[in-house]
Amino acid sequence: MARKPRIHIPGGVYHVMLRGNGGQKIFFGEGDYARFYLLLQEGTARFSYQVHAFCCMGNHIHLAIQVGNTPLAKIIQNVSFRYTRWINRRKRRIGHLFQGRYKAVLVDRDSYLLALTRYIHLNPVRAGMVQKPIDYPWSGHRAYLGKETLPWLSTEEVLSRFSKSRSTARKRYQEFVSEGMKEGHREEFHRGRAEAAEAGILGDDRFIEKVLRQNRESDSRKIPLGRLVSRVLKDYELKSEQLAVLGRNRKAAEARAVVGYLSVQTESATLTEVAKRFRRDVTTLSKGVQRVAERAAKSEAESQRLWNYIA
Repeated sequence: MARKPRIHIPGGVYHVMLRGNGGQKIFFGEGDYARFYLLLQEGTARFSYQVHAFCCMGNHIHLAIQVGNTPLAKIIQNVSFRYTRWINRRKRRIGHLFQGRYKAVLVDRDSYLLALTRYIHLNPVRAGMVQKPIDYPWSGHRAYLGKETLPWLSTEEVLSRFSKSRSTARKRYQEFVSEGMKEGHREEFHRGRAEAAEAGILGDDRFIEKVLRQNRESDSRKIPLGRLVSRVLKDYELKSEQLAVLGRNRKAAEARAVVGYLSVQTESATLTEVAKRFRRDVTTLSKGVQRVAERAAKSEAESQRLWNYIA
């Protein structure tokens, strides 16, 4: 069954969950947390998104991310790829660090941002790792209380809902979190509201309808695979049949990989569909796409060049 495409709403807040492949650890020491923090800091500056809350557990990560115009898929691909590369180099290994496709639930910012922030910061308490969230060093809770400084963590919106006074807001935020200490697992934060779980949306009827309407309008503007192929062909000065001809044409191979990369990022087609279109093995195409992703992660100019195809 084809996967549902991500819903991209500029200004939308998403509960993002990244899990280690097969439940394996993804953090092995303090330096790993520091590296992940650095990647988030670079990402917020590069892609203009905000992190309202986060919690880095041993084998998974929770993030409350508010996106701008850059799709969430591009944001998560960038940080997960670069962090995987860091771990693989440090541990002298290869392969995937994270488990398949990340999970994300689009939440009604007005109704759920406070509750989601509390839920994320209480994750170590629910897991029995600490008795109080302030005792856990790898979440945003301590920064909310002014106990540490994380310049990339956006605390202003949440705190402003408690009071205009920073000290009063922190006190009331702490009380709010304490009130949720006995709160257990909330499935809606992991799947969305039951009526819209398939779409991964959490909000009332009005919010859900608004999001689905915006998504339908966005889908109507989405670049079809054929048009994307045409744009890449024009740029690489190739003809369509050259991408389907067997042989070792490096230029054609790179063009196929670019099409594959952008198709996955925009969710206009799967790698399997792209491979079938060009009569190529999906594993070989996947390796080419990974090389394109590596270049995009290393170079802002290359990343912009790629995304100009869909601008």
